[in-house]
Amino acid sequence: MSTSIISASTAAGTGGTITEYHWIWEEQKLKIVYETLGAGAPVLLLPAFSTVSTRAEMRELAELLAQKFQVVAVDWPGFGQSSRLKLDYKPALYQQFLQDFVKTVFNAPVSVIAAGHAAGYVMHLARKQPLIWSRVVLAAPTWCGPLVAGMGEHRGWYRLLEQVVRSPILGQGLYKLNTIPSFLGLMYHRHVYGNPTPGIIRCLKKY
Repeated sequence: MSTSIISASTAAGTGGTITEYHWIWEEQKLKIVYETLGAGAPVLLLPAFSTVSTRAEMRELAELLAQKFQVVAVDWPGFGQSSRLKLDYKPALYQQFLQDFVKTVFNAPVSVIAAGHAAGYVMHLARKQPLIWSRVVLAAPTWCGPLVAGMGEHRGWYRLLEQVVRSPILGQGLYKLNTIPSFLGLMYHRHVYGNPTPGIIRCLKKY
């Protein structure tokens, strides 16, 4: 694994210095984008998992914390400006990524703020390696997906739906519908920001 600074701040992120972290998974090299701003004790910000997941959703929190801390905000593999390779994005991938990223970027236990489903990965790593975190803050922690929460336990149907979404033609069509700007804007309004601004919605075009 390696890291490299690639540019200064950008409106599509949190306003910090952008760095690429190169990570290997199943013999494939992924470019992971993260940002650093502020100075002081480090704090890692992990955005929630969703169609619109990006480190930019942590911007206001990052700017606030950067007054006293060094803030690091990352785009998960497959999200934001990080690589979106053809991989099986399963829990094991994200568990290993988080462990490797933290050990590479930080040289001491670090405070972490994890939103949504990111909370589960933070707690999994905390159980596996208790000393890796100095403090843990979970923001709206989520332990199950929207289908299970809204429709109950129907794992067989959900596995079938997963196969449909992964299919070459139908799945691509469904994904395209799920990622058009108007639908992403709806997602931001309903699930991400309490007060989304036009500037936030315009940032969608940068991904």
